Amino acid sequence: MARIATLYAVEAEARGQPPDTRAEVRQAKARPVFDDLISWLQSELPKTSGKSDLAKAIRYALTRLPRLEVYLSNSHLEIDNNAAERGMRGLAIGRKNWQFAGSEGGGQAAAIAYTLIETAKLNDVDPHAWLCNVLSRIADHKISRIDDLLPWNFKA
Repeated sequence: MARIATLYAVEAEARGQPPDTRAEVRQAKARPVFDDLISWLQSELPKTSGKSDLAKAIRYALTRLPRLEVYLSNSHLEIDNNAAERGMRGLAIGRKNWQFAGSEGGGQAAAIAYTLIETAKLNDVDPHAWLCNVLSRIADHKISRIDDLLPWNFKA
């Protein structure tokens, strides 16, 4: 756990840095820890009973670490997908509630509304303010200038 915590500490240090700096920090500080983690797992596996849960966990980690290693050389990648999972959390929680939207049309309307709200959030725009603004302007707005109403063009 300490090795993994160290990898996350390096990520915290590199976060917000330009891509080339991020890559340098990862190579200098995270690469040795990552390589040490692989070596430690490989050395512990023979010492562990082959059918134990710990052995299964070590084998699981060893088969997936090469795919994780890509983040060390690609500074645009994150060490985990927590941000994406947090983004989907609301959808997963609400799934059961939305099961009975009333009709197929109701489900489609809910999907459109959810997409608009999440798009606003992804663009750091308050969804309520943006939707109020759009709904007050859309009736008189020219269809040829519909892009002006998109969240990334919204000025509070």
